[in-house]
Amino acid sequence: MIFELFLFVFLRLVKTFIRFPTFPYLIFILPLAHLRLLNIRSFILQICITTTMATRYWIVSLPVQSSPTSLWSRLQESISKNSFDTPLYRFNIPNLRVGTLDSLLALSDDLLKSNAFIEGCSHKIRRQIEDLEKASGILASSLTVDGVPVDSYLTKFVWDEAKYPTMSPLKEIVDGIHAQVAKIDDDLKVRIAEYNNVRSQLNAINRKQTGSLAVRDLSNLVKPEDIVSSEHLVTLIAVVPKYSQKDWLSCYETLTTYVVPRSSKNLHEDNEYALYTVTLFNRDADNFRIKARERGFQIRDFEYNSETQESRKQELEKLMQDQESLKSSLLQWCYTSYGEVFTSWMHFCAVRLFAESILRYGLPPSFLSVVLSPSVKSEKKVRTILESLCGNSNSTFWKTEDEGSLAGLGGEADAHPYVSFTINLI
Repeated sequence: MIFELFLFVFLRLVKTFIRFPTFPYLIFILPLAHLRLLNIRSFILQICITTTMATRYWIVSLPVQSSPTSLWSRLQESISKNSFDTPLYRFNIPNLRVGTLDSLLALSDDLLKSNAFIEGCSHKIRRQIEDLEKASGILASSLTVDGVPVDSYLTKFVWDEAKYPTMSPLKEIVDGIHAQVAKIDDDLKVRIAEYNNVRSQLNAINRKQTGSLAVRDLSNLVKPEDIVSSEHLVTLIAVVPKYSQKDWLSCYETLTTYVVPRSSKNLHEDNEYALYTVTLFNRDADNFRIKARERGFQIRDFEYNSETQESRKQELEKLMQDQESLKSSLLQWCYTSYGEVFTSWMHFCAVRLFAESILRYGLPPSFLSVVLSPSVKSEKKVRTILESLCGNSNSTFWKTEDEGSLAGLGGEADAHPYVSFTINLI
């Protein structure tokens, strides 16, 4: 008993502090094969399986031959024996309003397109959250929906009767979900555009401040005392290639007639250029620019203005504050909106599974809906288990490969004798 308790505590600590995938845990478990700990080994395996959140799920409905309870028991038993590492959950769908067969067929045509749009919006918001958290230096955390982890909301799904009355027509529920998600998607575009506009302005300013001396803003490099400005004299700012500095110092006084001797001063250097001042008579400035250009020196247009400098500084500070404010508000909005979109998506999936199950199995509604998350290696085995529980004499029709697979009602790539579609949380 002491050993079992120690082992349990040890693995819980590993699960909490060391975010390894499942496989390394098996290194600790396999040596227990010779001990009388079969039950504990199973328990530990379950802990290992649930340590990392699954991101890919199947939502499946199986036709009920006798009772949902017996079918659920058989499915649990088959999964535990043949694919023990596959999480399995009930997906509880209430009795929705069926309507007419024509309305179900018409609805089925729109379900796949709407699902792609809603799923895409969910992923778009999730990616935006990840980008904003990275930009803000926030440690990425697991997203929650209604206070629970995303995967838990799916595996413990409960229909929201207050928001989506079960007596409403299916099309009305689907249209309402689509309209709600479309509004959120439009709001997201507006908010992202506003945030990106401010960020682009800041990036443009930063590029001017961090680029080469040939293109960058010089206002923070040139001080008032570096500039001579009077009725007859003017100071020009020259950008000189670093390898030509000696050439500049030896020739700038003689480029034109009216240059003040020894007036050139080195203000700043980067990897490519050096920034120099030169003072000369105002009437000779245009001629000096031409002569300097002929020698490979660039004269930058610059006029020092204390009011302009202060205005630029205030503009930069305001843009930085606006960016942080928009980033914070956008992140909070994304957290809230992701939960709204995800809950809408899960309700949409419930409607989709219900509608396709009625079209597949007929009336009255008699099917078992479940959620599974098999590993890639277990997928084929799990498919075989699900097919064996269908009890459908026409199952060979759905599995025929020689004549090409038949597309399911939900538009899945592979056809099966049961309703199935995939949900990717990421």
